[in-house]
Amino acid sequence: MDEILPIAQITHYHAHIYFDGPEQRARAEAVRTAIAERFSVQLGRWHDKLVGPHARPMYQVAFTPDVFPRFVPWLMLNRQGLAVLVHPETGNDRRDHLIHATWLGEILPIMHPELLSEVKEDEAHEVVVPNTSPSLTP
Repeated sequence: MDEILPIAQITHYHAHIYFDGPEQRARAEAVRTAIAERFSVQLGRWHDKLVGPHARPMYQVAFTPDVFPRFVPWLMLNRQGLAVLVHPETGNDRRDHLIHATWLGEILPIMHPELLSEVKEDEAHEVVVPNTSPSLTP
């Protein structure tokens, strides 16, 4: 049996919103705008070229555990058909991306999983600082 991990090990979450081509990028922009209007999250920059283990261009949304129960169900209903990876941040990138993750829509491959760290020394110091100003309710 695998080790039982405490939920307190999750410091925050990431949602990666993927897009492929101009039409999907436009939908990703619409989703991003709607997120910013509704949730107190940290929107990451656009990655129009592949970065890290991600198989498509994307942007990241970082959010705290208290935002999860409202944000993830909203994203399930409003992702505009885009592939989305949601994963916790526990300090182990490999497990977080490959084992503890959940997909909304199409499941994409994780590129070069062997390069994902099993121990991130700086993870405990990473803090999610929202950069949105929500004015609408989800």
